[in-house]
Amino acid sequence: MNPNAAYLTLSRRLLTALLVLSCVLASLIAGNSYAQTTAKSPPAEATSYTALADLLENDKARDQLVDKLRALASEDTSAKSDKSTADTANKADTGVPSLSQRLADSIDTFLAGLAGDFSETASVVAGLATGSPVADSGLHRWSGALNVLAFALATVLISYIILRLLARFGFSWLNVWIRRDAKTEQQAAHTTNDEPVPHQRADTTLATENAAEPTIEEVAHGPAIKEPEGPGQHRFKHIALSRKLIGVAAALGIDISATLLAALAGYTVTLSLAGTGSTSLFAFEFINAFVMVEAVKALSRGLFATRYDQLRLLPLSPEAANYWNLWISRLITATGYALLFIVPLANTLFPESVSHIVGLIIMLGVYVYAVGVVWKNRKTVRAGLLRHADQASAAIFGTLTRVLARVWHIVAILYFTVLLIVSQIAQQEALRFMGRATLQSAISIGAGVLLAAALTKLLERHLSLPHRWRDAVPSLEARVNSYVPAFLRSLRLLILIVVSLVVLDAWHAFDLAGWLESKSGQSVITHLVRIGLILGLAALSWTVVASLIEHRLTGSGASRRQVTERQKTLLMLFRNAAAILIGTMTILILLSQIGINIGPLIAGAGVAGLAIGFGAQKLVQDVITGIFIQLENGMNQNDIVEVAGLFGTVEKITIRSVVVRTLDGGYHLIPFSVIDRVSNHTRDFGYHLGEYNIAHRESVDEAIAQLELAFQDLMKNPTLSKEVMSNIDIPGVTALNERGFTIRVLIKTTPGNQWAVQRAFNRLVKERFDAAGIELPYPQTVLHFGRDKDGYAAPAEVHAVEALKSSVGKEPPPGQTMRPLTPDAT
Repeated sequence: MNPNAAYLTLSRRLLTALLVLSCVLASLIAGNSYAQTTAKSPPAEATSYTALADLLENDKARDQLVDKLRALASEDTSAKSDKSTADTANKADTGVPSLSQRLADSIDTFLAGLAGDFSETASVVAGLATGSPVADSGLHRWSGALNVLAFALATVLISYIILRLLARFGFSWLNVWIRRDAKTEQQAAHTTNDEPVPHQRADTTLATENAAEPTIEEVAHGPAIKEPEGPGQHRFKHIALSRKLIGVAAALGIDISATLLAALAGYTVTLSLAGTGSTSLFAFEFINAFVMVEAVKALSRGLFATRYDQLRLLPLSPEAANYWNLWISRLITATGYALLFIVPLANTLFPESVSHIVGLIIMLGVYVYAVGVVWKNRKTVRAGLLRHADQASAAIFGTLTRVLARVWHIVAILYFTVLLIVSQIAQQEALRFMGRATLQSAISIGAGVLLAAALTKLLERHLSLPHRWRDAVPSLEARVNSYVPAFLRSLRLLILIVVSLVVLDAWHAFDLAGWLESKSGQSVITHLVRIGLILGLAALSWTVVASLIEHRLTGSGASRRQVTERQKTLLMLFRNAAAILIGTMTILILLSQIGINIGPLIAGAGVAGLAIGFGAQKLVQDVITGIFIQLENGMNQNDIVEVAGLFGTVEKITIRSVVVRTLDGGYHLIPFSVIDRVSNHTRDFGYHLGEYNIAHRESVDEAIAQLELAFQDLMKNPTLSKEVMSNIDIPGVTALNERGFTIRVLIKTTPGNQWAVQRAFNRLVKERFDAAGIELPYPQTVLHFGRDKDGYAAPAEVHAVEALKSSVGKEPPPGQTMRPLTPDAT
């Protein structure tokens, strides 16, 4: 739209409104010519003080008067006593009225008063229409004030129109200044980053946007504003934002200055016509209402800036900005002028009931109009807010925006409902109450959001401890950072509670100051502080204890000491005990702080412990046996033990049981009470105990020599040789039986490695015995060929035996397969 045509359209609308308002005021002023004064009631008859003095001078008359007064006093006392007795009996019969009864009485009273106000207002309107006298009408007394009001109103409106037309030049210059400097900074940013500079004019972009028919959502929120991208864009945004804020502040100053100058012109005209007397009352009321209403509208115009895109703070299209600015301006105009000027004016000129009805009609219209617009745009506004939530810079802003998108229409309808109710309860104080409550709520909510966002940004950073602490206790830093999410949620909850209380106090739903000064409020705050300190101390204690235990478990730090399995087991048990102790003590102290007597709980715990001691003797036996096993260092985690007929590795030890993993993977939970013997195979050292059976015809010395050679081969293994703690010990022959003789071998190893050494040594022994032709006895069958009576036996087929003898150089024993020793036999 051409700016000149827009200016002419606005001027015509304002002049039309001025003419209509002038006609209304003229009709009110002319109506006072038909008003007639009501007949005054005759003055009351004066009291004859002389007759009273004469009566008191006469003793007889005075005594009669005193007796008469005492009789009247006694009668009045008896009447009051009877009435009090009747009221007491009535209350005893009826009792205290319920909430529904009180609500019904309030509604009846309100409707009765409203009906009376409508009836009286109808009579006033009928009287003004017919020219008949109107009771309690002040038109004839305030005719001079109405004339001054007409001149002041015309002066203010004409001055305001002229000043607004002049202010547009300043708005246009600021809009061009922001756009020009923004382009300069943008070009500099693109040039610095070796990017092409966009030369498209903003006017062309706006014209292109305005050419298309906007949708409903675009009217409500406008299309998303696309911003240029680039590495230098971050610096450009800060510069453009600061310049835009300066321009918006300057435009707001110009707008408010126009309002103040127009009010000054009206104030000057009022003083020149009527001075500061009662004749200028209406004019001053209008000027005050004009300044306050137009100042609030100036803030709305500063947010939306319907004609100047660079001065617009909200990211909306021109159509959306014009739509919402027009809606808000209408609400502000109707509400402000109604409660600040029209209702007080009607209250002065007419009976009080007329002002009540006028305020009710205007505020009902405002309420219906506002609720209709809110309900109509609830979905479009929700879509726009959700779109902005996806683009939020901080997660908390996005979350709050999504919540607002779902409930904004409910909040708006409740706000206008409260405005309607307050305006009818106290019309003179409605705007002051709503303004103060709205400002306090907005400031508290804004401060809470900013504080929560700042805490989120601060606590999202990784907390770093000094290097000395990290070297001493490496797990302390990770544990402290693990508390950050819980601490952040607690602070957010506290901020939410405080903001909610402040908002409720703003709307007089909760007396925050009175509650803080009361004993209950101080008690709640004291208990909260104590609870916070208790939880903080508990968390600090657990952090220190757990960090020290984990430090000892991992063996980290400067010393790098090796942690034994016993230390690991005891530290884990101590950690569990410390967790139970700290948790129990914290719960008991917290219960005592919130007012719960923990004496019976402690006594009950003692009785319960005694009952458990008698009724759960097996459990007590488990605990006691486990304590002594740990004190005597019977077994630890990762030990290889044999308990309760099971052989395996200890995976876990608790206060009452041990978990053993057997070779087949079985998971066995064994209570300590069933353990009567513990065989631990990982204490200090181990032995490979070998019993090797050899045939009777073999030489003992040769067998021992082969065993020693097999040990020498074992010591050549780089892995297993480290696990051998001493030289081989061969005590000699330990048994003779029908199958052969037995040689015992002892090899001392590190704890837990005797089985690995056993497997490797047995393999080497088998290879050495096979190479040396030493027979290992085994069950065999002897075949005997029959002989005749002369002792002759048939020859046997021995070709296979001769072939084997020729290959190895000697005859193998029966059943023995001789194999040569390979070079890599070790």
